[in-house]
Amino acid sequence: MADILQAELDQHLTFTLGDELFALGISSVREILDDKNITRIPRTPEFMRGVINLRGHAVPVVDLRLKFGMSKTQLGVNTCIIITEVKSGGEIVELGALADSVQEVVDLAPDQIGPPPRMGAVVDVAFIKGIAHLGEQFLIVLDVDRVFSSTDLADVVAVGVEAPPVAQAGAVRAHA
Repeated sequence: MADILQAELDQHLTFTLGDELFALGISSVREILDDKNITRIPRTPEFMRGVINLRGHAVPVVDLRLKFGMSKTQLGVNTCIIITEVKSGGEIVELGALADSVQEVVDLAPDQIGPPPRMGAVVDVAFIKGIAHLGEQFLIVLDVDRVFSSTDLADVVAVGVEAPPVAQAGAVRAHA
């Protein structure tokens, strides 16, 4: 019975942007980096902070605070880059998400995540998978494939920095 209950839970990595708590499905998170040596690329949108060298590949880094209309992330001791895998055009691309801090991995049952709030036609909340309660705080669960849109990925390619494809979508990854 406990195995059945555990199978229905989804793990999410929680992180902060300012005073707000966000989460990404753990299946889209590859690693968390403390290294903040980001190289700025000219003529990219402000939220595109630049690229990092990840094992010889240039991986774009997006400042989630700027992406969400907040102030620019101030690099500090707790600031980190969450390396995610984003589906785009039939392939999976690695992107870094700059966050103020990473908190913990939490288990959430599907019924613990409510629908995104209705904000009217002017505010696009398509990137929000849902809202959950974590203690006394709201947890905004993000849909990583919608946070990083195809337009964002096209901006990276337009300046000649192509994010390394990880695998074809649906393909099985071999682990060395």
